[in-house]
Amino acid sequence: MRTGAIAGLALLLSACGGGGDGNATATNDVAPAEPTPVAGAPTPVTPSTTLPPGDGIPGVSAPPPANEVRPAAVPNSVVTEAGPQEAVAVLNQYFAAIAARRYADAYRLWNGRGEASGMSEQAFADSFAKYADYRATIGTPGRIDAGAGQRYIEIPVRVTGRLRDGTPISLAGPVTLHRTGDIDGATAEQRSWRIDNSGLKPRPVTDTTTPQ
Repeated sequence: MRTGAIAGLALLLSACGGGGDGNATATNDVAPAEPTPVAGAPTPVTPSTTLPPGDGIPGVSAPPPANEVRPAAVPNSVVTEAGPQEAVAVLNQYFAAIAARRYADAYRLWNGRGEASGMSEQAFADSFAKYADYRATIGTPGRIDAGAGQRYIEIPVRVTGRLRDGTPISLAGPVTLHRTGDIDGATAEQRSWRIDNSGLKPRPVTDTTTPQ
């Protein structure tokens, strides 16, 4: 009886995993613990990392924040006010219209769409009816006088030609043009050079000096 009890106890211990060899096998089957990450430690992005569209590194692969302030666009060119050459161009248009007998077009190149000439449109046209030929030479424009949002410029002009009866004519003097500066509320017409006053006066026909 005593020998049978001891043998039964040994079998029970063997079935429960007791003994040195059983404990060694269990220890080898446990995986090593992962190291605890350090708070705030950077995580490098390796070249093999694939970032989905719209995600990832701000400023590189992710869209900018919705409240990001972008710099204002810089225009390709800066718009400047009409200068002396634009005033000369208006005078060229004016005298070309007179030479072509387009008196209505010439009339509207005076300030106030003709009012500054001191004539009605019909009276203006009649004043040129006596000329058979009317040509102008435009000189070098002076400096622009600016003040209180207004611009003025004087340009010397010489006119030659002949009357319908064949009499030669010669006129010379300054022509003053005016425009409003590029200010708020000014219309495109007001900002354009227009004739404000003409100082053309008769000159001897033998005087062919080019205006300066």
